[in-house]
This record gives sequence, C-alpha cells and structure tokens, in this order.
Amino acid sequence: MSLHIIIDGYNLIRQSTTLSDLDRQNIQLGREALLNMLVAYKKIKRHKITVVFDGTNAPFLFQREDKIKGVEIKFSRNGELADTVIKKMAAKEREKALVVSSDMGIVNAVASQGASTISSPMFEEKIAMAEYMSAKGVDRENKGGWIPTTKKKGPRKRLSKIKRKNRLKIKKL
Repeated sequence: MSLHIIIDGYNLIRQSTTLSDLDRQNIQLGREALLNMLVAYKKIKRHKITVVFDGTNAPFLFQREDKIKGVEIKFSRNGELADTVIKKMAAKEREKALVVSSDMGIVNAVASQGASTISSPMFEEKIAMAEYMSAKGVDRENKGGWIPTTKKKGPRKRLSKIKRKNRLKIKKL
C-alpha cells in the first residue's frame, strides 16, 4: 500500500523550533526550509508528499499547485482555509493518507474519515531520525525480525484495529 503524507505546512513550521525561527524572520524562508527538508526526506523514503499552505500568504505570481523535486505544494484558494483542503484530500485518500498536523480539528475530522495522523513535532523527529539513519548507513527496515521471548501478550494488551493501522503507517516513516 502506497503512503500519501499530507502536511499542514504552516502548522509544521510553527511547531518546529528551527523552522519557526526562520518563519519569524521571513515567511518565505520558513516555507523554503520546510520544502528543502521534505525533499531530502523524499530522497530517503520515497513516499508521496503533499504540503498544503493557506493561500492568503501565498507568494505573488505563485501557482496554486506546484511540484518541487517530487514534493507537491498546494495553496488554498482565497477565502478557503488549508484545513478544508487537507480534510478533502484525506477524505479522498482515506486509508492511504497520513496527515501531519497538531490541529485537533483536522486530526479529529481526518481520523473519522479513516486516515492516520501524526503530530507535527513527532513527524519532525521521524524526519531527523531517517536522515540520521541514512547518513550512518543503517537500514532500519531490514533490522526487524522475530525476537524470542517468554513474555505473554494476550488480547487485553492488544491495541484497537485503528490504532494498529496507525502504528504501522507511522513505522513506515
């Protein structure tokens, strides 16, 4: 199953310590830093990535949809919030979507559509870890396997089906 990561752009920028400093200097610097970080991540993981920004802060003469090195960029229309665009995309993608946002309105709406969610700070951690693992030459996915144990895990410790699916998608990051 292909994973489509849908990112609430300004939410991720403003939740991040490094990106928020750039955003305070100039909003365009924050966007560019985020896009550079996502392009580097895409080279490592190859997931489909879409970043959605509010169109009210769109750069002059910028298209509503653009693609930079495989990362799709969308700006909402005037009078439309990025939240609405994200919710529509997640409703269309359903189980294939992983939405990155710390906005509880988006998280609840998207989860009810069947998409998985991850908070912005946690996603930034996953990106940093992927870059670190790639730089060290460690392939985390091939390290797995069965570990023998005598510890019993019964049904009472089993997560719900939705939480298990969510965990599997987050492990792919």
